[in-house]
Amino acid sequence: MNDTNEMLLEFESRSQNESFARTVVAAFAAGLDPTIEELADIKTAVSEAVTNSIIHGYGNCVGTIRMKCSIRGNELTVEIEDDGVGIENISKAMEPLYTTRPELERSGMGFSFMEAFMDELEVESVVGRGTIVRMKKKVGKAERIKGYAQEAKQKIV
Repeated sequence: MNDTNEMLLEFESRSQNESFARTVVAAFAAGLDPTIEELADIKTAVSEAVTNSIIHGYGNCVGTIRMKCSIRGNELTVEIEDDGVGIENISKAMEPLYTTRPELERSGMGFSFMEAFMDELEVESVVGRGTIVRMKKKVGKAERIKGYAQEAKQKIV
């Protein structure tokens, strides 16, 4: 039996679509029976990645953002991909408080939030061709049951 579910969504890089992306990923992840906190983490990370594509990837132009989601077992993978300007120095861009758009009062915390709220974060980028942000998080019943089992085992010992 294949326990994989996948989804692909394309939308324009307009700020009003950021909330749409958050809602779609939350609905997709709902099958994992996430906690409210897990859903909030996922939605925040997706919001940051989509906002980065809109603000930094495309700037004042409208382009296409692709959101690919998959569920394998109890792990959610979300990829946010754009065909924007790309990131010249990924490690620099991932530093807390670093921003290329200070005039927009950007905090430079997007990647930091993604790292904090997801289990894994990977960024691929080619200048002039675009960026892929890949995030993974284990969520739902299986993780809670595992946690309960570990707590019970510790109480017995």
